Amino acid sequence: PKFIEQWIEYGASVRAAQYLILGGKARALLHGRYYVDFDDIRHLAAPILRHRILTNFHAESEQVTTDQVIAQLLETVSTPASRM
Repeated sequence: PKFIEQWIEYGASVRAAQYLILGGKARALLHGRYYVDFDDIRHLAAPILRHRILTNFHAESEQVTTDQVIAQLLETVSTPASRM
C-alpha cells in the first residue's frame, strides 16, 4: 500500500512473521482452537510488530505512530471470509 511507502523507513523482518505465526498458534490454543484465525493475528500484530517497524521523518512530522500504521495495514488486508 502507498501509505507504507510514505511512512515506513524499515519494515519488519521474517523473524517478526515467524513470531506472529507462533503467537497466533499459542493464542488459538489458549482459546481452545487448533487453528489460527485472522482475529488471532489482528490481536497480536501491534505487540509483535510495534518495535520492529521504524517510521520515517514524514510519519513523525504528521504524528503517525507505528500502531496507527499497523492498524491501517490490518484494515487493508482482506480475510478469507470477506473474499467469499
